[in-house]
Amino acid sequence: MVSRAIRKNLFRLCPKLESSCVLYTFHVITIAMAKSASNFVCQTCAAITHKWSGHCDACNSWNTIIEERAEAPASGAKGASLPKGRLAKLYELKGESPAPPRIESGITELDRATGGGFVPGSAVLIGGDPGIGKSTLLLQALAAMARKGERVIYVTGEEAIAQVRMRAARLGLDDAPVLLAAETNVSDIIATLNDGPEPSVVVIDSVQTLWSPVIESAPGTVSQLKAGSEALVRYAKTKGTCMLLVGHVTKDGQIAGPKVIEHLVDTVLYFEGDRGHQFRILRAVKNRFGPTDEIGVFEMSDGGLKEVTNPSRLFMGGSEHPAPGTAVFAGVEGTRPLLVEVQALVAPSPLGTPRRTAVGWDTTRLNMILAVLDARAGVSLSNHDVYLNVAGGLRLKETAVDLAVAAALLSSLSDTVIPHGTVLFGEIALSGAIRPVGQTEARLKEAQKLGQTDAVIADQGEKALKGTITTKQLSTVADLVAWVASRSKGLRRIA
Repeated sequence: MVSRAIRKNLFRLCPKLESSCVLYTFHVITIAMAKSASNFVCQTCAAITHKWSGHCDACNSWNTIIEERAEAPASGAKGASLPKGRLAKLYELKGESPAPPRIESGITELDRATGGGFVPGSAVLIGGDPGIGKSTLLLQALAAMARKGERVIYVTGEEAIAQVRMRAARLGLDDAPVLLAAETNVSDIIATLNDGPEPSVVVIDSVQTLWSPVIESAPGTVSQLKAGSEALVRYAKTKGTCMLLVGHVTKDGQIAGPKVIEHLVDTVLYFEGDRGHQFRILRAVKNRFGPTDEIGVFEMSDGGLKEVTNPSRLFMGGSEHPAPGTAVFAGVEGTRPLLVEVQALVAPSPLGTPRRTAVGWDTTRLNMILAVLDARAGVSLSNHDVYLNVAGGLRLKETAVDLAVAAALLSSLSDTVIPHGTVLFGEIALSGAIRPVGQTEARLKEAQKLGQTDAVIADQGEKALKGTITTKQLSTVADLVAWVASRSKGLRRIA
């Protein structure tokens, strides 16, 4: 309808022009209209709509939709030659030169989380709450690499160079040959990186401050994030530089803006922990060059972040003097076995609907364990408040902790102390059966190394387990209740 009206007005205004000229003018106007078109983009999930709305139907967020200028689609004349790619056969790549060695940061826990060090030409996204220690850790890593002779650059968009120097002096790193820059324009950053020898590692702090002059939107929007990240990742792949991008997180704990950015990078690391707690956990949730769910453990001090060489001692808490409601869980995070203390408190509830609170574990999973204990073992907690906590601020995701959680609940309910030197692990099914989990021998080996003498696990059948640690194999949650009852000479408080 609009195109017919425009064409009719052109013929009426220019009756003496030939039809080809009118059609060409119409084509130019159409392209100009396409370039000036706008879209409305949600800044939380990057969903695109053609009109503004206060509510995003894709992620149910409010007041997150912003108008952004749409990019004109690439087009070419019919029959025009386009650049061709080069195909390579997989089996012919055997003669290619081997991949360059990884760049070790000098921080063992950081190298563990990345799978053995930074891969040249890769892009790494590091997210975390404000003040959690992202900039501190990366500045320490750059200083260690610079002292080994690597050319590293720290680009800040949130601080002045003098402020970065002050932080480096406080950490005792002011003598490290780290190159500093304060810039937010993506074009200027890439021009600076191209000036001189190619750097080994570049830190961009943070990606939310970047802006590109070719995008007509404010810094921090999805369009700016995508354009800036694509340009930096393209530079990293072309020059063989490891690009470290720092990203802020939302109130939900997700990196701001971006499942868009997470798809562009090779590795995604999350910095977890409470700013009021001295311990920090660096977790890999995506890694194209190493295992996922790997963690690195750090302790915040006056001199920066320090590595925790034996995190099992940290997460076990005060297991030397166990109390009712505590159980030691033998878990595995990535490739690292860990011993973690699980704490439970069960108390009579004055409320009609008892409280169910879990810190460091899934509350839905806790409700399932309570239902299984009630239906399959006759242990009802419907009139009790239940609180669960994982020591050390660690967040557990594997289902192998089910058995330790159930044991801690029974221990608190019956005022029973689980014997010192006992670890538990196993998955609880809805049928009440206790199922074995993977890497059993690695868990037992870690427990034995830290002085544990007994383990309560799922029934392994005829499988022989290596090691000298004594194992108690259980088949159902009813067996677990009977085992706890034998420790306390009868579960007097279970009704």
